[in-house]
Amino acid sequence: MTAPLSNATLATLPDAVAPARLRPVGVRYRHRPFRPGRFHRAHQAVYTDDALALDGGDWSISAVSLKSPGVRDALVPQDGLYTLVTLDRTIGHRVVGSIREVLCAPEAQSQVLARLAAPATRVVTITVTEKGYGLTASGDLDTANADIAHDLAHPETPVSVIGYVVAGLRRRRAAGLPPYTVISCDNMTDNGRRLGRATAQYAAALDADLGAWVCNHVAFPSTMVDSITPATDDALRQRVREVSGLADAWPIQREVFTQWVIEDRFCNGRPAWDKAGVILTDDVGAFGRAKLRLLNGPHSALAYLGSLAGVETVAEAMTTPALAAFLERLMLEDVLPTVAPPAGYDLMLYAQQILERFRNPAIRHLLAQIAWDGSQKLPYRLFGVIEDRLAQGHPIDRLALVVAGWMHFVRRRAAAGTGLTDPLAAPLLDIGGRCDGTADDVGRFLALDTIFTGPLSADARFRAALTDAYARLGDGGRDAVLAAASSL
Repeated sequence: MTAPLSNATLATLPDAVAPARLRPVGVRYRHRPFRPGRFHRAHQAVYTDDALALDGGDWSISAVSLKSPGVRDALVPQDGLYTLVTLDRTIGHRVVGSIREVLCAPEAQSQVLARLAAPATRVVTITVTEKGYGLTASGDLDTANADIAHDLAHPETPVSVIGYVVAGLRRRRAAGLPPYTVISCDNMTDNGRRLGRATAQYAAALDADLGAWVCNHVAFPSTMVDSITPATDDALRQRVREVSGLADAWPIQREVFTQWVIEDRFCNGRPAWDKAGVILTDDVGAFGRAKLRLLNGPHSALAYLGSLAGVETVAEAMTTPALAAFLERLMLEDVLPTVAPPAGYDLMLYAQQILERFRNPAIRHLLAQIAWDGSQKLPYRLFGVIEDRLAQGHPIDRLALVVAGWMHFVRRRAAAGTGLTDPLAAPLLDIGGRCDGTADDVGRFLALDTIFTGPLSADARFRAALTDAYARLGDGGRDAVLAAASSL
């Protein structure tokens, strides 16, 4: 039987696996993440591990799972240790040791609340996905949300992440302790402001003075996070067992590239994350806009044009010469000139890093998944770029080909009867089912004013470029797509 990964077996690790950093005596639980899922453990926990190794100090992590005991059950027998596998042409392995405690909130509520109220706690990070915050579409607190409603009625026995955050803050205020910084690490635009507003609204609903204290004293810095982190499977567990000689119940894998940008606004100290590569800035939005246009927009381009061409993954698309060349021209010639660089940040280097990430053969990033929710993604990822290019008097042929590719993608899904993962699936499939491959198809899509709104929808230049691009793609088959991509 293979021995488990733990403090007792660290010394047996082979040279191919970097051991956990030394964990000094006296380390305190200063960092409390909610939902220590795979992204937290591949991202924030690694930055904290690196910061502790580079700067020392007494920071460590007490992780809280809001619902499931799975992470706790896997990591507690391993003393919080787990293996991080970095996926690239050369695969890397290291053991991460920054997590010292894992709690399952439904089974250890009093302990979680005590940790939040403890003087040592300085930072709370949250990675619960956008749905987990209990917000309305406008970003306010959703008092109709079942968990939020429960917590407003029973604030001392919370179940929501905002309920826990405020319960801890309430105890700290009563004890005369300073608050902790609360950091959202989810991909929400302006995530810090949205979390701060909703938290203050919740606190004010309990106690107006508490709400004012939250507004005036608690820091909610905005962030941007990035790193592709595929799910753990049995193949990964087996690989870790073979390389390390130890059994790891829940290893994590991610690409080598990782990025964490945090608004430099803390109210009670922080780890030396900047020494570990975290970017501290006054303008997180600039980094978010760069990612949206230079990473997310090209991802959508590959998703639709690559899918039409019969390609399955991002890396496979980047080995298709016509698609790879088209994407590089799109990024560097069309998108990059529309992005205002964050202060001191090399956007050309960032663009080249993105291209290299797309080429990574060790990451199996499915185009079909990236293609989901196109009606919601394209307006944010591409339409702003198109508007800027038109305003500057530049051609938009390549950008229009991406939008036309999405239209053909919808048309072909409707014709095949394979469905569509999109909030507007019903009207889109209805339009796709009525398409006949002529220029009239473009008009049918443009009439959908829930997607095509504002000045762009009425711009004759956009309509003309889109009609031409749609025609270039012919029947939307592989040969036509590759020919169209090569021609632009």
